[in-house]
Amino acid sequence: MSEPRTRPSVAANIAAITRIYGDAVREGTASFEIEPPDEAEMARRHGALLADGFPYLVVEHSSAIAGYAYAGHYHVRPAYHWTLENSIYVAPQFQRLGLGRLLMRRLLAEAETRGYRQMLAIIGDQTNVASIALHASFGFRRIGTLQSVGFKHGRWLDVVLMQRPLGDANSIPP
Repeated sequence: MSEPRTRPSVAANIAAITRIYGDAVREGTASFEIEPPDEAEMARRHGALLADGFPYLVVEHSSAIAGYAYAGHYHVRPAYHWTLENSIYVAPQFQRLGLGRLLMRRLLAEAETRGYRQMLAIIGDQTNVASIALHASFGFRRIGTLQSVGFKHGRWLDVVLMQRPLGDANSIPP
């Protein structure tokens, strides 16, 4: 079996990305979407992020796309330009193998290379301890909790906000 590897995503990865995300939407609380988007919508989102120059990665393991990660603008207003929000999803059968760590390491490096200064994690559900721990292990600090802002699977969900400086952070202008 070959070692897992991260690489930039390509359009041919959309079917696998759609399956991974669809499972997260249907079964989990990391995403507050209720219905999984179809491949066409996922391709549109993928294309929009790539067209804007954002990092969008996949991790391959055992000849399969096992997970993906991307970063995009936190908000679209111009003053937020240097702040990103990240997303990382790993297929259930590949969780707890360190693939999220591989994706996070590469995503942070890609964001810093592009000159971004802050990365935010907006983590659905306080019980998503694996995601909270992953982010904390990479230097994200918990900056707050939005209480009961989503309703999914018959219960109210909180959102955990975490933040990590990138590169020169706020020491010099971009």
